[in-house]
Amino acid sequence: MSNSSSITHFLLLAFADTQELQLLHFRLFLGIYLAALLGNGLIITTIACDHRLHSPMYFFLLNLSVLDLGSISTTLPRSMTNSLWDTRDISYAGCAAQLFLFGFLLGTEFSLLTVMAYDCYVAICHPLHYGTFLGSRACVHMAAAAWGSGFVNAVLHTANTFSRPLCQGNAIDQFFCEIPHILKLSCSHSDYLREVGLLILSCLLAFGSFVFIVLSYVQIFRAVLRVRSERGWHKAFSTCFPHLAVVSLFISTGMFAYLKFPSISSPVLDLVVAVLYVVVPPAVNPLIYSMRNQELKDALWKLFEYNVLHFIKVPNVQRGLPRYLRKSQHKLLFICVVIFT
Repeated sequence: MSNSSSITHFLLLAFADTQELQLLHFRLFLGIYLAALLGNGLIITTIACDHRLHSPMYFFLLNLSVLDLGSISTTLPRSMTNSLWDTRDISYAGCAAQLFLFGFLLGTEFSLLTVMAYDCYVAICHPLHYGTFLGSRACVHMAAAAWGSGFVNAVLHTANTFSRPLCQGNAIDQFFCEIPHILKLSCSHSDYLREVGLLILSCLLAFGSFVFIVLSYVQIFRAVLRVRSERGWHKAFSTCFPHLAVVSLFISTGMFAYLKFPSISSPVLDLVVAVLYVVVPPAVNPLIYSMRNQELKDALWKLFEYNVLHFIKVPNVQRGLPRYLRKSQHKLLFICVVIFT
């Protein structure tokens, strides 16, 4: 192929050569995708419906769940469709749209995690000034800045990646359209270096945010160690450690994917790293944030109890249930929660 204008579609990486393994990959990704939809959807619904959770921390958590839903919906459905129908095709426009949306959501999520670190810092180190530093207007402005920075980042990288001629075929060694693998198809070495320079600049900015997060947590841990109350320690660490775990997984795998040396690159390693920073965080974020957050668990239980248990208590419904279920409604509810989570 002489240039990118002659390319009408790309070929994504197939997870296996046989139809049986392709279907296994489809079922695995479908389970992860449904878990991410359920977990993030429950967090969004709970925070939106419970007025007691209308605070800066939960406002940012709601934004994070929206970003997780968007990012995993940008990559997994296409990969699952290809595995189900035993194909590898994605259109040129579809690839460009996928790269833009993924870059937009990924950049926004990183900026939002930085804002959430600042929220933890103010909540623990300056609790008396929390309402001043993080008022409703300030929270909206910080969230808008995070979304805006992600949009600018996506526009720059998408325009720069797809404005260059591509003459090294149309096979992408990844299950979604990722910048490093598209750059391998570039005809011009100078254009390749220009986009690599832009990636390095973005990673340096990300590293600056990472330094800010680390310094914030240094101050947080110093403040926590001065607290003599065991309850205060537990509350502070239960608030900060989930965020720190998400940041560590997200940053380490993402930066490794874009800054690793070509000499250590391999299809298997690239695939594993991509799954770690594309698929895993949206699926585990709801578990990490809800498992250590008692307020969120209580609000989720009350929401579930109001919508499900209230329905079960309706007399006409109870008469259609066996006697042991009518006497064990809370046990039935607990079983439902375990099954669906």
